[in-house]
Amino acid sequence: AMNYSDTLTSQLAVVTGASSGIGAEFARQLAARGVNLILVARSTEKLEELAATLRARHGVTVTSLTLDLARPDSSETLARTLDEQGAVVDILINNAGFASHGDLAEADPGHMASQVQLNVGTLVGNTTRLLPGMIERGRGTVINVASTAGFQAVPHMAVYSATKAFVLSFTRSLWGETRGTGVTVLGICPGATDTPFFDVAG
Repeated sequence: AMNYSDTLTSQLAVVTGASSGIGAEFARQLAARGVNLILVARSTEKLEELAATLRARHGVTVTSLTLDLARPDSSETLARTLDEQGAVVDILINNAGFASHGDLAEADPGHMASQVQLNVGTLVGNTTRLLPGMIERGRGTVINVASTAGFQAVPHMAVYSATKAFVLSFTRSLWGETRGTGVTVLGICPGATDTPFFDVAG
């Protein structure tokens, strides 16, 4: 009998926000299971370092792609780059996201817009662009990283908790739409996790 990890060998995963924290851990766990990777984040240096480690340790193909996913055109750029590379993506992990702490009345509007773009807009864009191919091939996995913050209002993190409520609702709806297609859609809702996330959130 074939176990799940055997079926993952030589599949290709795109992991966003892969340079640290939960994204980097996803990359490590997938590489250990023989999955080839495209790692996406802003930090070229961190990505290259992780990519080199995973190639050496697990003998998988790892490509790093430096991209600011908080930009409105980033999803389009990602899809175009994947096309140019002839990449057939089996697994999409929408992990990139950030929070900020403070009251909305004192927040920088541009910073809030970036947060919505990254946590919501780009996640939807990536999924909309990569899901059709998965459905066509009759297999694939989309994992969206939401948060326990998606289940409740969080004053002082109003935008963040709202974006995660969106991710949760979007993912549940997508799960319904993809039933019977061979594509698996998952939402994960971590609680507070010891990663650099909180350095950014303040």
